Amino acid sequence: MNNGYRALQLSRFAATFRDATELVELPLRPPGPGEISVRNAWCGVNGIFDTQIARNAVDYVRVRLPSLTGVEAAGVVTAVGPEVDDFRVGDAAVTVRFTGGYREANTGPAAQFARIGAASPEWLTLASTGVSALLALEHVGAVANGQTVAVSAAAGGLGHLIVQLAKLRACTVVAICGGPKKAAFLRRLGADRVIDYQAESVREVLDREFVDAIDVAIDTVSGPTFDAMLDNLAVGGRLVAGGAAQDLAGRPEVVTGPRIVHKLYYKGASVRGFMNGLLPALWPDARRRLFGLYEAGQIAVTFDEVPFCGIGRIPDAVEHLLSGQSMGKVVVDLRTIDASP
Repeated sequence: MNNGYRALQLSRFAATFRDATELVELPLRPPGPGEISVRNAWCGVNGIFDTQIARNAVDYVRVRLPSLTGVEAAGVVTAVGPEVDDFRVGDAAVTVRFTGGYREANTGPAAQFARIGAASPEWLTLASTGVSALLALEHVGAVANGQTVAVSAAAGGLGHLIVQLAKLRACTVVAICGGPKKAAFLRRLGADRVIDYQAESVREVLDREFVDAIDVAIDTVSGPTFDAMLDNLAVGGRLVAGGAAQDLAGRPEVVTGPRIVHKLYYKGASVRGFMNGLLPALWPDARRRLFGLYEAGQIAVTFDEVPFCGIGRIPDAVEHLLSGQSMGKVVVDLRTIDASP
């Protein structure tokens, strides 16, 4: 494998990521001017994005078959091309560019990589999902200290970081999750009100305890959770739409009801879309801040307890994430040569 690597290739469009991809072996070319080569150690899994890519349903990404897959990976620099001053062999580096994730190695422009403290899953998560959490909360959500923040899928890779970042700003955090284990985890993180939707109604809790009181809501679920958040926005409140897991089947629910303008206009509230891939200019500063918080011990990264080792396990990891059973960030250890489950 010294002169080559394995990668997951999108060979066809299909309903699932597993059916659309296959494992291929590719040569690792040496870096040219302005490029570096990285041997990846870890990749992060983004199940909804991966599934939508497999269906060619991501509007801002044009996929030409065949295409490599995955977004985020961290590893060690193995070679540096001419005209590169920011990296040396042995440095830890991360990329969060589409096609850079699900592969054991990568050669590409140095500008598409960032230096990190170590080629570890913690630094990978901070540089990818952590950036999304920070920008969703602060840039799009425009949170202010002491406000009330509601988060769906709060025990997931993105959600558990949003909870911590909001608590650092002295916010009252309403964390929505499914199951007692996730609820206990969120209480340990400092969430002020945990709503376990398996045990109580999100709608009833918000209508009773947070009526017209949510300053920032961050939703990646859609459906009734989105509706309940929307109805309980405060004056000037912001609902950040960061995903629509409930609509992943490609058949969004058709709802007949009053136009959304009537729920926004009189409160001066807003609904804002968040897509981290459209905000690359903001990534470097967000990483700098997150790395500082991590090194100061002010935020922590939690990983799902199910291990996935070897590039061949990525489809399993995607399906595990989509099952709703995961808690924390789902990652795959790419250092394992044998990709068999």
